[in-house]
Order: sequence, then structure tokens, then C-alpha cells
Amino acid sequence: MNLKILPLLVLLTVGLSLFASGCTGQDDSQINENESESTVQDVEVSGSNESVIVAVSIVPQAEFVEKVGGDKVKTVVIIPPGADPHTYEPSPKEMGEVSKASMYVTVGVDMPFEEVWINRFKSINTGTLIVNSSNGIELRKLAAHDHHEEEGAEEHSEEHTEELEAGNEETELDPHIWTSPSNAKIMVENIYEGLAKIDPENKTYYTQNRDTYLKELDALDSRIREKLEGKEKRNFMVYHPSWGYFAADYNLTMIPVEIEGKEPSAQDLAKVISLAKEKQVKVIFVQPQFSTESAKSVAKEIGGEVVAVDPLAKDYVANMDNVSDIFARNLV
Repeated sequence: MNLKILPLLVLLTVGLSLFASGCTGQDDSQINENESESTVQDVEVSGSNESVIVAVSIVPQAEFVEKVGGDKVKTVVIIPPGADPHTYEPSPKEMGEVSKASMYVTVGVDMPFEEVWINRFKSINTGTLIVNSSNGIELRKLAAHDHHEEEGAEEHSEEHTEELEAGNEETELDPHIWTSPSNAKIMVENIYEGLAKIDPENKTYYTQNRDTYLKELDALDSRIREKLEGKEKRNFMVYHPSWGYFAADYNLTMIPVEIEGKEPSAQDLAKVISLAKEKQVKVIFVQPQFSTESAKSVAKEIGGEVVAVDPLAKDYVANMDNVSDIFARNLV
């Protein structure tokens, strides 16, 4: 090899190495920069699309929250479908899910388990907003009427009906506020206000959804009134007194077998059977979440049947349409 050329080859080799090294360093820098930007964007998108977790006590409330909150919310129901609100105990896993909620919507009326959950929220997550969905609703009491037939009363049937309508000797508050569409509207408004408070950026979205759903509830109310219009007989018999607010809204008389939501004594049961025969009751409405054995015994005595109507069903509007159809066909 020509010795004069050797220094030139060395210089050229070193230059090429430095150039390659410089290019490689620039590419790595650009890649790292792009990865960093991508990560930031992903975090921002994830944060903006994160659902507001809302815990509710019962299934119908979940629908109210979802109708107002749309795709901005995720609901967690403490009392799942088919469970008895009076006896249900959530699992540790369910308790963990509920504890993540930013808002807890209570029924707010004589449901002791709600106090337990409110205390748990306060101890686990002090930032949870508690919304009482009964706020603004005129509360009723569970009937504690006496089925006793007064001696010498010539018109006992009318007197008894008047007692039922007046709610004679009422004591405990009735928690079944959602069975009235007019009450449901108030519950929806309370839920809307809660969502707007914890997520003000989406208030306009919640307002539009609320207004749309309130129109659906108004239409439901109109349909129910039309079904019941002109009905001369306006009594219905239920085992568990879940439909007091519904009855009050539509000028019906609910005859409960249970008294203040408690199992009747043998003497009370005999009086209920006597009244049912007098009224020619052929259907006793029951709640799927509770045992129907006692109701079946009463139905057997009066030659009637047991029919399930669920106040805790998920699809509120469709369920209330169905229930009102059934009631309208079986008024006595």
C-alpha cells in the first residue's frame, strides 16, 4: 500500500465513524422524545375519558344515574338485582368496588343499611359526595291499619277503605319512594345536582340528559293515568307494602297483608283473608325478593293467585308500564 494514502484512509474512517455515531444519537433522541409525547397524550386521553363512579343503594337509582350521566358515569349497586334490601350483606370485593365511588346516592328513608354505608364512606373515602335522593319528596308512612271489623258497623267495607286511605295509626316511614313517577322526577333532579357538583365540566351534558329523561317520566305518568282513568274499583292487595306512593299518586287503595312491613300475626292474617273475600280479591301482588309462602296461603284461602310485580326492576319506565297494566286489570 502507498504510505502517502494511509493517513487519508485513517482520516476518512474516523470521519465516517463520527458521522454514524452522530446520526445514531440523533435518532435515539428523537425516538425517546416521541415516546415521551405519546405517553403524555395517552395519560391525558385516559384522564379525560375516566368515568365518574357513582354508588347507589338500589337498582332503579342506577337507571336514574345512567340516564343523567350517560357515558360519563359508571354505577355500582350496593343491593344487586334479586337481593332482599333488608337482609343483604355485601362481600369484601363488592365493598372494595363501592369504596371507589365519588358519589353515593341514598334512598334516604328508613333503610338502616344506608347509615352503615355512609359511615364506611366517611372512614374510607372522605371525598365521597352523599346525595339523599328523597330530598324534596313528601314522605308517607307504612300502613299500620287494623283489619278489625267493628261491631254494629253496617257499612264496614266503606269505613275500612276510608281507614286505609287515611293511613290510620301509621308509624314507620315508607322507603319505596321511587314507585311514584313524580317522586322519580325529584330523585333524578337530586342526582343531576350531585353530578353537576362533582363534575362541573360536563354540567351542560348532564342538563340535556336530565331534561330528556324527565320528559320520558312525564309521558309515563300520562300513560298510567290514562290506563286507570274511569276505573270505579280502585283497590289492590299486596303482601309487602311497596306501592304506597304509587297508590297515592293515582288515587288507589293499597291493602297490604304485612303490617308496617312486618309479618302479620295469625289473627291479623285471618282478618286479611276475611277482607279479601269481602272485596272479592283474586290476586295478591308479591315482590320477587321476598318469600311468597304466606301470600300463597292467603291466595289459597280466597281462591286467588299470587302475581309478582317487582318495584326493584332495572328498566324503570318499561317496568312501571308493565306494573300499571297489571294493576289496572286487577283492581277490585
